Amino acid sequence: MPEMMWNRKVGSIGVGACLLLLGSISGAWGASELPKEIIGQDGAPMVLIPEGIFPMGVPKAARDGGTDERPNHDVFVDTFYMDKYELTNGRYLQFVTETGHRTPQHPEDPTKGLWKGNMMPESVTDIPVINVDWHDAEAYCRWAGKRLPTEAEWEKAAKGPNDWRFAWGDVEPTQEHANFNQTWRGEATLTQVGIYEKGKSPYGVYDVAGNVWEWVADWYDPDYYAKSPVRNPQGPETGTYKALRSSGWQGETPQVRIFTRIKSLPTDRNNSTGFRCAQDVPAPSTR
Repeated sequence: MPEMMWNRKVGSIGVGACLLLLGSISGAWGASELPKEIIGQDGAPMVLIPEGIFPMGVPKAARDGGTDERPNHDVFVDTFYMDKYELTNGRYLQFVTETGHRTPQHPEDPTKGLWKGNMMPESVTDIPVINVDWHDAEAYCRWAGKRLPTEAEWEKAAKGPNDWRFAWGDVEPTQEHANFNQTWRGEATLTQVGIYEKGKSPYGVYDVAGNVWEWVADWYDPDYYAKSPVRNPQGPETGTYKALRSSGWQGETPQVRIFTRIKSLPTDRNNSTGFRCAQDVPAPSTR
């Protein structure tokens, strides 16, 4: 029996009217009725991200940020689940083994990879997978019964309803918050997922800063925030580049900001990009 999903496509109405309307709507599922954490079909833990409004983009009080990260705008996101951790090599190995999908290899330089040909060293099992393009990430999430998160969902999961610069607040990042400002040293460059307690999001999502950049579902548009729908924005319908969120191991302090967004061709594979998946909350039974 097909799983019933939320209808996530919403028409465009005035911002003020929309926010008033959203404030009066209570979801079919209350957050208190859903488990705070579930195990996905792929065995990965996922955490609940409750519905609600949050300020997306450069915080109102901040003086930094790029033009493509402005304006700060209120967005309503429906309840969903997000992978608690970035997708690891160990889980990706299961996907490759069961589907015959290509292994995560750097397209030009084998020294910028973690796998030895088709073999995954045991030492990288719990390290984020890298050298995957957008299509690889989308294929994995689909195989796992999930999907890539939207930019709005990713940012909501990363900072909650707060108008913060970082997932943990406005305190500048240290090496106790995230793995960043590194140079490439092979597998030693990356850290095991889920070890930065000080860096986790208000909902318990780990590594939303540092370690690897993360593919999201949206096409990239530098002007999208100025015309974004108020409810569940999906990004442009078409484009040349896909959006990436988080920040990689090489990111300096400015890139570790939670509102940072960059672009990449969906066919790009490199040693600083990975992903995590999201999952819709099924609609309640009408019986």
